[in-house]
Amino acid sequence: MTLRRKPRPPFEWLDRRIALPGPYLALVLSEAEFILAAKFLGVSEPGPWLRTDHSDATAHTFTHPGKANSVVVALQVNEGWNAIEIAGLLVHEAVHIWQRYAEDMGEHRPGDEQEAYAIQTIAQELMSEYARRIRAKKSPHKAGRGNC
Repeated sequence: MTLRRKPRPPFEWLDRRIALPGPYLALVLSEAEFILAAKFLGVSEPGPWLRTDHSDATAHTFTHPGKANSVVVALQVNEGWNAIEIAGLLVHEAVHIWQRYAEDMGEHRPGDEQEAYAIQTIAQELMSEYARRIRAKKSPHKAGRGNC
């Protein structure tokens, strides 16, 4: 019997260093990747990959009883967007991730610096992953405005 190795997905789970325990993070750039990430998490019906028809990004939180949450950020990049517009969308979604995390911790009024550092860290993780994905796409050796 030959064991088949599963192909590695194009996304990676990112650092959880918001605070302990932070949610697992992943950035997906297509509906197919979103479905793959949901399947990895054992979610058979994850819902639409973008919240609405006019959304360009959506942060999906998946809750697992007794385990850390997983957040899959879906980003639909449109041709012609520049790096600032993409960064803006990722920061916007980082704020949503932080808001949900603070709510789950029971924090209704987190400290300003705590909030700023957490959002900065989440946004940097998402931007680093986006940059990694773009570099991989441009490498021959590797496989308008945004609304949230």
